[in-house]
Amino acid sequence: MTDQPVCLTLIVPHQLRDEVFDYLAEQTDLVSGFTASHGAGHGAEVRLQTAAERVKGHADQTAVQMILAERDAGSLLDRLRVSFAGTKLAYWTMPVTEFGKIE
Repeated sequence: MTDQPVCLTLIVPHQLRDEVFDYLAEQTDLVSGFTASHGAGHGAEVRLQTAAERVKGHADQTAVQMILAERDAGSLLDRLRVSFAGTKLAYWTMPVTEFGKIE
């Protein structure tokens, strides 16, 4: 693993959203911030938890994205595997070629 920046995306079921937000906020050694947006999960492996989701035909989810060093993303994923075992959180990482702020 390297210090190259990556974008880590987590797909979080609606019922775990606040718990994941709180957890990420506690990981101050790895996570300096994140962005969250509403999502609608579709597909054979998506679990429709509520009657409303079954009627709508999709699961209410939150996409959480953060930019971190590749090694920090790996460390965070290791922690998430322990703390959220069995929840089937989906994730992926993508390389980031540039990251900054427009001042």
